[in-house]
Amino acid sequence: MDRLDREILGVLQEDARISYRDLGARVGLSANAAADRVRRLRRDGVIRGFTVIVDPAADTRTGLVVFIDVTLRMDTTNEVFERAVLTLPGITEVVHVTGGHDYLVRATAADTAALDALLRRLRREAGVAHSNTRVALRAAPAR
Repeated sequence: MDRLDREILGVLQEDARISYRDLGARVGLSANAAADRVRRLRRDGVIRGFTVIVDPAADTRTGLVVFIDVTLRMDTTNEVFERAVLTLPGITEVVHVTGGHDYLVRATAADTAALDALLRRLRREAGVAHSNTRVALRAAPAR
């Protein structure tokens, strides 16, 4: 990966829907050359996908968007936790992190009763010893 690839990635992180023509103009390449580089970055696994980020306040169908800091029980392995947590309803992302907790889990819940049920299942089925939950109130748009 060279300087141009890093520049392309920066532009795509700002606007993944930019046309190849505009992308090429921003980084000093033709549209075809920009498209070739993006295809190579995808093929090589540097770009793993494109996504839409929805403001939690704008999507009233999901109810609550929550971030749960999780500490595992001593008898629970990372593999067991990851396998179990991904089967639970509403889990949208699971990230192994450093710091005071083992994982950060992003989830949706229809309401506080559904959130309570999810937290209970995390303890019972996924080996969670302690958790700290934060509810998203709104999200500022990324760049």
